[in-house]
Amino acid sequence: MLYSGVCRKVVEEIDNEIASVNPSKTIEVGSYRLDSHGNQKQKAVPYARSTLHLTEVLEKVCKKFDDYVKATYKSSGELTIIKLIDENGKMSSEMGKVDILPDADLNKSLKFYCEGIVEEFEDDFIKFFAANEEDIDVKICSDVANLCDLSISQDYILEDKEEL
Repeated sequence: MLYSGVCRKVVEEIDNEIASVNPSKTIEVGSYRLDSHGNQKQKAVPYARSTLHLTEVLEKVCKKFDDYVKATYKSSGELTIIKLIDENGKMSSEMGKVDILPDADLNKSLKFYCEGIVEEFEDDFIKFFAANEEDIDVKICSDVANLCDLSISQDYILEDKEEL
């Protein structure tokens, strides 16, 4: 479950980073070689979904997992991963619904899991985000990485891939 949750949170964090970029910002891509007429084949593409930007995002996304903790929902006992502080700097609204699990390694394992997932599936993250695919969490976390049992038409069904 932890790998599944971390994978989905990686997708969510990348989405947030892409959304924070000015949509009018572009970057020149293409070849710097000259064709037979002395022209370069380059074009401007949106920066937010460029390979350059996505690579930069993937290099730093796991640092955000310092702000995540393992917890269980009070209502169901289901294991989850939550961000302590939201984007506005306020305590997460989920805090009242969960019990935070004590963790001897201070939740460094979440960052470690993130780094492993990003390293192993970096090309897939770039491919799907650059193409602005739908349901990237399902495509990467379930279909490609096989970390979750997800489908586009149903709610998440989490597999226990690791014991606490």
